[in-house]
Amino acid sequence: MQFLYYPDTSDTVILSGEAHKYLFKVRRIKKDEIIKIRNLKDDYLYHYKIKEINKKEAVLILDKNEFKPQKPSKFFHLAWCMIDPKNIEKTLPTLNEMGVGKISFIYCDFSQKNFKLKLDRLKKILINSNQQCGRSDIMEIEIIDSSKEFFEKYPQFTALDFDGEKIKCDKRYSNPFLIGPEGGFSESERKYFIQKIKFDSFILKSESAACAISAKILL
Repeated sequence: MQFLYYPDTSDTVILSGEAHKYLFKVRRIKKDEIIKIRNLKDDYLYHYKIKEINKKEAVLILDKNEFKPQKPSKFFHLAWCMIDPKNIEKTLPTLNEMGVGKISFIYCDFSQKNFKLKLDRLKKILINSNQQCGRSDIMEIEIIDSSKEFFEKYPQFTALDFDGEKIKCDKRYSNPFLIGPEGGFSESERKYFIQKIKFDSFILKSESAACAISAKILL
């Protein structure tokens, strides 16, 4: 773990619950040791000294802070048509580690409308991922109710589609990248496609395509 997340980085921090259990029962941290904390709202890394430890709580005192941003070097916006939330949750930490800046989840024509994302759960997954990989900002998440709404909000986008041109790794793509669901895109959706790219590969699952395009652009 690169740091511990705590939303209120004041002079004194009182840890309890899962954070307390992890630090003092799993990692066996001792009194007077230093714990690094981020609030994921600014780019400071806060160093706290452990002052007191009991069975349920620990008191930490701020020792110092340092301005230490750990952010992606470029912004990448993934527009991902809705699939099974279980698959999204499994893939989200990988996309976060790669440095995806924003994901727009879209209910497109072939998405199952009963799929519902729990934003609180996604935020918790992202926070846990940040603690492990060291990222100091939170990926932005939005949900768009239809592909039509997406086309209106983001008229300039790049679609991953079978008849697109081969993706060029050295080219800068500033627009959102649109990834379809398992059933692909409908013909009515394809009418909005202006810029299209493809991979030289076998047919990819939606989550595989999301990881592949993110790696191509960011890594």
